[in-house]
Amino acid sequence: MKIHREGLATILLTFVVLAVINSAVFYFLGNNPLLCRIIAAFSLALFLFIISFFRIPNREMKQDESLVLAPCDGKVVVIEETYEPEYFKDKRLQVSIFMSPANVHVNRNPISGQVKLSQYHSGKYLVAWHPKSSTENERHTVVIGNKKADVLVRQIAGALARRIVNYLKAGMEVRQNEEMGFIKFGSRVDLYLPVGTKVNVQLDEVVRAGQSVIATL
Repeated sequence: MKIHREGLATILLTFVVLAVINSAVFYFLGNNPLLCRIIAAFSLALFLFIISFFRIPNREMKQDESLVLAPCDGKVVVIEETYEPEYFKDKRLQVSIFMSPANVHVNRNPISGQVKLSQYHSGKYLVAWHPKSSTENERHTVVIGNKKADVLVRQIAGALARRIVNYLKAGMEVRQNEEMGFIKFGSRVDLYLPVGTKVNVQLDEVVRAGQSVIATL
């Protein structure tokens, strides 16, 4: 397991803040060892959680140009035909994956191909499962195209996620399962596929980035 580079500053800041808090507690409340132990235990648990949030587990990933692989870890919360207004401007098959704070938050390319769009949008911070979060929340939209299809991937910030990171630029050639970006502290990723695409997952199914097959092109 590795720690993602996006988490290094956060982990260091968390360590410093918790160290200051615990030093102050020990200095002013040292005569109450039980309270000191409780605060120390809580601080350790919080620090380990922050570390786990930025983890990159060792994982064998699939490689198949006919498959759309999960771009993130999480639970499938939407499978429906809907109008996509930003790039395609027509009906698409939407598959949405919700990431809880406990999930691995690395986002990966679901297919290989050329990046046709990479666009950031500022916005609100509605809860990630809100129907309007796809169009009103802070988000980053990427379209990757190859000979089989164009696939739109949208990273969406939620109520807790306040920073979306995306590494792709229009014109880049990318490979399936390479890192696309990172969303801090829980959010959602939407996939927009051609109507009629065979979907291989069901609602409430738990998926893993680079391993779970979302659809067959």
